[in-house]
Amino acid sequence: MDNIAGKKSGLTWAVNISVIVMVLLWLIPTVGLLVSSFRDRDQISASGWWQAPFSVELTYATRASDPVVTDEGAYIIEGNIFATDEVAASFAAGESTISAFGDTGRNPAEFPAGGQADLGDGEILTVQPNGDYRYVLPEEPRRPPRIYFEAETPPEFTLDNYRTVLTADNMDRAFINTMTVTIPATIIPILIAAFAAYALAWMDFPGRGLLIAAVVGLLVVPLQLALVPLLKLHQAIGIGQSFLGIWLAHTGFGLPLAVYLLRNYMVGLPRDIIESAKVDGATDFQLFVRIVLPLSFPALAAFAIFQFLWTWNDLLVAKVFLPSADEAKVMTVKIADDLLGSRGGDWGILATAAFVSIAVPLVVFFAMQKYLVRGLLAGSVK
Repeated sequence: MDNIAGKKSGLTWAVNISVIVMVLLWLIPTVGLLVSSFRDRDQISASGWWQAPFSVELTYATRASDPVVTDEGAYIIEGNIFATDEVAASFAAGESTISAFGDTGRNPAEFPAGGQADLGDGEILTVQPNGDYRYVLPEEPRRPPRIYFEAETPPEFTLDNYRTVLTADNMDRAFINTMTVTIPATIIPILIAAFAAYALAWMDFPGRGLLIAAVVGLLVVPLQLALVPLLKLHQAIGIGQSFLGIWLAHTGFGLPLAVYLLRNYMVGLPRDIIESAKVDGATDFQLFVRIVLPLSFPALAAFAIFQFLWTWNDLLVAKVFLPSADEAKVMTVKIADDLLGSRGGDWGILATAAFVSIAVPLVVFFAMQKYLVRGLLAGSVK
């Protein structure tokens, strides 16, 4: 009686737990990027995103710029480090505590806060945990002396990263260029692959098996191997680095997967419908347009989502097949070249750029998901 149809499996809990674990594994990095996109660069470098609500210890440098007073032949500067012009903005959110201080950038936390440090040559520096300091010098300084300190900095969340990304020069042009590349590079391979998939699925001709094997073989070829030869071909035929060139490149790289997916889906369509249409005198083109294409909409929508996401987020192909001029850059190239620089170490900008760039793909995904579900329901009754 354990195999009665309709009886709920005893392993349902395991399936539910597995789904929850997979969702969390995908969600945690996304939450980390979101939190990091609102954090200051220095705080990102000092602590992980899960520590964002708490204070972090950062090292600062400032100058003892308060008025100099004399006392028994010594020159004394007194004040509060947190109030100096160089660091006041970093501590405007609340009170902080100094843990250590120093007079050199090599060892900014050489002395513990609250103690008196003998800096040599008659110079004595004292820094209290609340930021009050006393700098004693044997002679009048020519310029304010430098003070380094390590302090607990209150958590800071800001929109500066988003302002930097959204207001960058020619970012609007880069957005238009990205749409110009992505939309044709998604539509063209779908059109070509749909015709090819129908031919490989429902038309008998010599060499069909070899073509299917070739398509499967092209799936494992790394696109990096084809970049330089393909660029040389484009230059030889006169299209070079242009929008037409990158459309054809994305089409070529996406066609093997598109043909493979669509062909496998079309093969599974009911043969009775196809044969009945042929008996009624329908041509192959009429079969394709009126029967096969509507029933294949779930597969078309699925590949459209994947191709759009891959093309929208592409950096390598855009760097190779588009001119390096600023007016031809897409968003990924614009962010990588102009905002991140050659090292790409600004994690706040990187996280912000990630969320800015996924806005349109998310809209496309949810829009196509609606049509995908509708297509699945329409093709479920055969």
